[in-house]
Amino acid sequence: MRAAIALIFVVLASLMLAQPPHRAEPAAQEQELPKIAPAPEFALISQDGAPVKLADYRGKVVAVTFIFTLCADTCPVLTPMMSFVQDQLGADFGKKIHFVSITVDPERDTPEVLKEYAQVFGANLSGWSFLTGTPDAIRDVTRRYGIFAAKTANGSIDHTFLTSIIDQRGILRVQYLGVRFDPEEFRRDLVSLLK
Repeated sequence: MRAAIALIFVVLASLMLAQPPHRAEPAAQEQELPKIAPAPEFALISQDGAPVKLADYRGKVVAVTFIFTLCADTCPVLTPMMSFVQDQLGADFGKKIHFVSITVDPERDTPEVLKEYAQVFGANLSGWSFLTGTPDAIRDVTRRYGIFAAKTANGSIDHTFLTSIIDQRGILRVQYLGVRFDPEEFRRDLVSLLK
């Protein structure tokens, strides 16, 4: 009896090993990102002091995230990860894909401070904008993107980490909550919207 059971296991194992590894169907591998809603518009100021609107990026895939320059814990994880992805995008970065980092601390994050922050993290400013604005404008954009931001007793800011990808037509397609999402998945999602 044991010999018969052992023989069955050997036959099953050899059949499994003879089969090529299971691969997802092409349709599943290239599943289109959902269309969530029109992305909330904004009118802010760039690291160069120039007025910037979301509509200025129409025709490009845009990744929008929220940071502040004095952040000591999670922003220093998110910004270098985005810088890494920036480098992986090659010639598409700037021409077809644009990153936008919006401060949640407009009182301290002036255009000059944001420009210095961008340089520290190796941001390519031909394809990455760091934006600020009046406290009211920042409150409005954070609220419309679903970001919670509040000053703490020690002067820091607690805020939601949400990165949104917007397609060329201004439609919000996917959002990543937190800072530890997979940079390769993020890159693939950005590139998938170029097709």
